This record gives sequence, structure tokens and C-alpha cells, in this order.
Amino acid sequence: MSESTPAPTAPVAEFEKSLDELEALVQKMEKGDLPLDESLAAYERGVALYRQCRGTLEQAELRVKLLSDLDDPASAQDFPADAD
Repeated sequence: MSESTPAPTAPVAEFEKSLDELEALVQKMEKGDLPLDESLAAYERGVALYRQCRGTLEQAELRVKLLSDLDDPASAQDFPADAD
């Protein structure tokens, strides 16, 4: 019998996991009772998670554009920007 290797994590599942972790970090930091060094570490981790989530969303947007019109993906409309 051959040893099975775990399947790679699906991008959607990885995105959800990262988003959950980011939300937990934000809640933890909003309480305001973390020491400075832990706050900085949490902030750094949060920035990394944000960038990872943003990249995943950008890849998903690109895939949707490509699927919208395989012959002319440049004709696809951009998604509306978030009102930050």
C-alpha cells in the first residue's frame, strides 16, 4: 500500500481560514489589553493575512474575468471598487 499524501488546501478554504484568523486578531487587538510586543506581532500577522486575502480575491476576480469572455477577457467590466 502506498502512503497517501494530504491534498493541498483549496484556495477558498485557505481564504476562509485566513479571514477567520484576521477577524480574531482584530477582535483581540480591539480589546486593548495586549502588551506592546504582542500588539506589534499581531499587527504584523494581520497585515500578512490581509495581503494574502487581498491576493486571493484579486486572483478570483481575474478568473471571473477570464471565464466571462474567453475570447476577449479585456472586454470584461471591472468589479466596482470598495467604498473605504
